[in-house]
Amino acid sequence: MVVTPSFVTHLKTHTEFYTVYSNEEDFIQLLTEGGHLTSEHVADVRGKLGDDGLLQHFIDHGDVTETAIAEVSAASIGTQVADLANGFIDPAFKSFLSLTDCRRFNAVPFYDDGSYLCIALADVLDFESQDAIPHIVNRECTFYAAPLKAIQMAWEQIFGDEVGQADASELHVVGDIGSDDSDAPVIKLVSGILVDAFKMRASDIHIEPLETSLRIRNRLDGKLIEVASHPKKLLPAVIARLKVMSSSMSIAEKRIPQDGRIQIKMGGKDVDLRVSSVPSNHGESIVMRILDKSALSLGLPQLGFLSDDQAVFAELLRLPDGIILVTGPTGSGKTTTLYACLNEINKPDKKIITVEDPVEYELAGINQVMVRADIGMTFAAALRSMLRQAPNIIMVGEIRDGETANIAINASLTGHLVFSTLHTNDAPSSVARLADMGIKNFLIASAVRAILAQRLVRKLCDKCKVPATLNEKELRMLNIDPSQLAESNIMGPGGCEACRDTGYRGRIGIFEIFLVDDEVRHLINQDMSTPQLRRRARELGMRTLREDGIRKVLVGMTSASEVIGVTMSDAD
Repeated sequence: MVVTPSFVTHLKTHTEFYTVYSNEEDFIQLLTEGGHLTSEHVADVRGKLGDDGLLQHFIDHGDVTETAIAEVSAASIGTQVADLANGFIDPAFKSFLSLTDCRRFNAVPFYDDGSYLCIALADVLDFESQDAIPHIVNRECTFYAAPLKAIQMAWEQIFGDEVGQADASELHVVGDIGSDDSDAPVIKLVSGILVDAFKMRASDIHIEPLETSLRIRNRLDGKLIEVASHPKKLLPAVIARLKVMSSSMSIAEKRIPQDGRIQIKMGGKDVDLRVSSVPSNHGESIVMRILDKSALSLGLPQLGFLSDDQAVFAELLRLPDGIILVTGPTGSGKTTTLYACLNEINKPDKKIITVEDPVEYELAGINQVMVRADIGMTFAAALRSMLRQAPNIIMVGEIRDGETANIAINASLTGHLVFSTLHTNDAPSSVARLADMGIKNFLIASAVRAILAQRLVRKLCDKCKVPATLNEKELRMLNIDPSQLAESNIMGPGGCEACRDTGYRGRIGIFEIFLVDDEVRHLINQDMSTPQLRRRARELGMRTLREDGIRKVLVGMTSASEVIGVTMSDAD
């Protein structure tokens, strides 16, 4: 029998073969065997157009309908066609699949018989979707075929106005010199990729060519999530479109890495994307970093500083000279912290200059210089020139070598406040890192005012976090004294639509603040080893990354598993 929920709507839709049907040849063969197409007509069109877009051509020219495609594919695997036009679909079904996932799979949940959740698919032969969806909905599922247009209309009934919010038609590329034909399938596909990433608050978009497919993954709160898979043949067109949008990347060059930048307006907001392409064994791979300009207005509390650490760091920002270093691995939020610091002290009576590689955000009232190694504008060269501009405050994106470190040290000793980053695992080991670059201990002791090590942990979703307890293993790994639990407010992840059922929304920092006071200066001058320096710093009151994380677990900001995961090396 045919399942027949229905509704009436007037949503304009169109079908795009690359986002719908997993294998065109299978469908063409089924349509031919079912009498909807003739072998002669298929051969004739194939001879004119080749293999690309063949099924879409038949749909556009009325040779076949989406309904016919649904019928033959359903019959081929012994399922049925869901008649979505003759019944009511409960909007509560959006709790099973988000709109993003519905679009990803071209699917819609439409009926629950108590035992199985009924899902309509535009491509019922896509068995990867049939494997993935039950894990997402956490239910056993029965799959039906349905025309894509009917599925898209069902989305409007279930999700309402959300369907039309921030769709690809709202995306405008600043300075786009590409085609004006915004209806072109590839332009729509690329716009859809960007819009989906923007809506899910992703920080990165990964477009990766595999052996037989084109995989799209987004990074959300530090975790990579696969959001779509397309036929491999779309890769050249997608790469070309992104290079055109970036304007500074060459379409003809595919053998060497390239970097570019895309500026777009989406949903009324200005969004910058930093684009990187790298040749791989299956074609060019592109990663786009979404630069969130809202980070520019972050204060110390929003970064994750608790009140006592916030007061300490605020005092550091008022120093007239010296170096303040922020350390941690790539992706630990160092640049965001530096920008927040500059935003805090950016006043009309201060001249601030930065040297960055690249300039990620444009800061109002601040002079920013971008490193250009190809023309000799290195960190060291830029820093040397900046000192002739009589700045009060200098930010060096990263100290990578001894020359840059020496200039930064000398700048701090001649009355400048210098901010920079290092790649070290903790704060005290930065001293040894600078020494390895050739900086004398007495200069390190004289110049460095504080070193901030940091990591990012996922923040519990404020809308759905629930009271929780720590199990015996977590108590042991975090070395929490039971007395600390008396006045705690420990929370755990719940799961809601706002956080995509993950229980987490956004990230905050956990910090290790190493203050260089007179006693620490003496220890540095004595060439004390990193373990000894760290031990003494802790005796003087320095909290480790794990200890700061524990405080945030006890007040319900994050979970024990998050802190344990990012501080495994800090378990002393």
